[in-house]
Amino acid sequence: MNAVFPRIVKSAYRKEPLITILITMGIVDALIGGLDDSWALFIFGLGTVGAALIIRWLRIQQRPDLQNADEPVKQLYLPPHSSNSSLPMLSINKKKPPQ
Repeated sequence: MNAVFPRIVKSAYRKEPLITILITMGIVDALIGGLDDSWALFIFGLGTVGAALIIRWLRIQQRPDLQNADEPVKQLYLPPHSSNSSLPMLSINKKKPPQ
């Protein structure tokens, strides 16, 4: 079996789970209806796939174009550089242990 197909299905399911489920149901209905000569089930399956693809297309059309959109202004809570100078290096004084 081709290893690329399951990877494509998994990535599509992660991005659009509802659309992927509808497309899978429609394909299965169309296959069952086509193999059993049940044309009503075949047409229902094709209609389900078509409706899912139209919903997907409409959702893509409603998304704002990310390439042409203005970049959101980042709100920084801290200044980029510290106003204090860096701390001095600490030295460890060796003391003699008590006897």
